[in-house]
Amino acid sequence: MSTFILNNKLSIGIMLGVFFGLASRLVLLRTDYRQYPTYPHGRIIHISLGIIAAALGAVAVPSLYNKDYTAITFLTLAAQQFRDVRKMERDTLTKIDDMELVPRGATYIEGIAMVFEGRNYLVIMTAFLTSLFAIVFEWYYGIAAGLLSMIVVRLLRSGKAISHIASVASAEVRQEGPDLYVGDIYIMNVGLQSNQSIIAEKGLGLILTPYNANGKSTLSNLGQRQAILYDLAALLGVFRDDGEPALVPLAKLDMRDGRLAVFVLPHDKDQAKAEQIVRNVPILEAAVRMPTEAKINQ
Repeated sequence: MSTFILNNKLSIGIMLGVFFGLASRLVLLRTDYRQYPTYPHGRIIHISLGIIAAALGAVAVPSLYNKDYTAITFLTLAAQQFRDVRKMERDTLTKIDDMELVPRGATYIEGIAMVFEGRNYLVIMTAFLTSLFAIVFEWYYGIAAGLLSMIVVRLLRSGKAISHIASVASAEVRQEGPDLYVGDIYIMNVGLQSNQSIIAEKGLGLILTPYNANGKSTLSNLGQRQAILYDLAALLGVFRDDGEPALVPLAKLDMRDGRLAVFVLPHDKDQAKAEQIVRNVPILEAAVRMPTEAKINQ
């Protein structure tokens, strides 16, 4: 057995690299309430890309081990392919977004596309490290490196949520004539009596209070606000149809103190559930603003 392992060290390293690389992609692949990637065909596409990424990462080690430095060229080509994957995801989601009653928004879409590109690089890293330790040392070191890489991949699967930058509380939806308020924050003017009746019955309000200046700047981003509205609509439903602007969910800032008022008309009017949904909304990388990190503000 030891002779077989010694004679086939490179092959075993490659197989371990591909196995752990694919396993890490499966750990990262999840179809949730956003229904993306779609099941089964969207997942098949991403699993296939995961196999390719794992194979590239695993094969790079024996290529370099044998002083075949052209392997770097293949990794460069792979990076270009995965950038194309990002573009494909962006284009697909943008087209789908036109059909949504509450769209994701360009910032949310860019974040999803960025994640799918980045996860392929994590797969390459996992396969590369597993193959490297299995070939340079022993096969069991390769397994240990693969398991450790998968733990790192798991930790990198999700970032921060709204709960890290702001508190979320329920607020009264009230109407003063045609003026609609959530708490003390003005939302919009609703003129039709029929729409006022629907809002009185179905309206649900939340107020997000940022913890600091970074939170204020992030919540003021229109893409981050749209992400909050989309998650609420996806999980609680939305009581509207196309061509009804008075029933569109809205998020408005109180420009005096940076609080954000959220107004929605859900099918499932559950305040506690709505609060938890908003707390779990991911903070979009493209929406993050950190003015306190500037030297002038320190």
